[in-house]
This record gives sequence, structure tokens and C-alpha cells, in this order.
Amino acid sequence: MRTIIIKKQVWMQENLNVDRYKNGDSLFEVQDPEEWKNLDTGAWCYYNNDPENGKKYGKLYNWYAVNDPRGLAPKGWQIPTLAKFEVLKDAVIQNGNSLKAQGQGKGRGAGTNRSGFSALMAGYRIYDGEFSGLNHAAVFWSSTENGSNEASIMNIYSNGDGIFLFENKKELGFSVRCVMD
Repeated sequence: MRTIIIKKQVWMQENLNVDRYKNGDSLFEVQDPEEWKNLDTGAWCYYNNDPENGKKYGKLYNWYAVNDPRGLAPKGWQIPTLAKFEVLKDAVIQNGNSLKAQGQGKGRGAGTNRSGFSALMAGYRIYDGEFSGLNHAAVFWSSTENGSNEASIMNIYSNGDGIFLFENKKELGFSVRCVMD
């Protein structure tokens, strides 16, 4: 596994791609949109349910997988808190292009990867269980919960250099980047 140190935090340089919790229990793939949108337990999928996308972008997880007490992050790693994303954002002077892999984004959103974070525009799974955003957005879950229905995320778009930290619905499917314990 490739890693990078940014502001004394050790980050994975690739999106999480596991199908088991830390304790060895299986985490299930859910392809069906109806099933996905009604989940309140952990699940993962590939973008467009295509394993080829998993080879490049890793898996998309709902927040229930992120927050499961069995642990989604591998041993020695954790799902970042919103505070850790804030440190990352400040370390790159709020320049999302420095977090994006080269070739990700275009125009004023072209990735430079100066930080080495190597973010990919992996897209996401939306409210109705369908997919969106491939080549247009990189969205990462945090472990920070905001009420009963939302959790914090970090979002980087392909057409701009901003880094956005906000909340979204727990049933959505986003990428996960881990930070070392």
C-alpha cells in the first residue's frame, strides 16, 4: 500500500478497496438500486456495478459501513474525522488541485498532485441507488456524524480547485481514504 505524509498525517494514496471488516466479517456488495437506497447496514459497490472501475477507483461505501463497530479501516488505520480533513485542507492551502492525481480534472480544476494524495474522480452513488459523478467528483467519507441522518464528507470537483467539507446523507455511496492511527 502506498502512503504519503501530509502535515504529520500519514494517508493512503489510494481509495479503500476492502470487502471485509477489520474483524474478518464480510461486508456485502449491493448492486440493486432499490436495495441500496433502503439500507441501514454497511454495504459497498463498484461504480456502475463494474469491477473494472474497482481496479482504478476502489469501492464506494455507505456510511453505515464506515461507522460499523467492526471497523472498516485496516489494522493501524482509521477513517478520518472531519478535523483530519480540515488539517489536510489547510496543509494544501485549500487547493484541491494539489490533492487530485495528474490527469484528474480540467481547466482551472486540473490536478497537479503536488501533495501526493492522488485523488481520483471516482464518482458516487446517489439517493435513488443510481450512479453519478465519475470523472467529475471525488467524495470521501469522514467518521464524523452530524445528526441521525448525515455525516461529514470531503468533496473535490473536476472543474475547480476548491475543497468542500460538508454533510450528506448516510445512505449515499462515497470513496474512503484512510489515515494512520
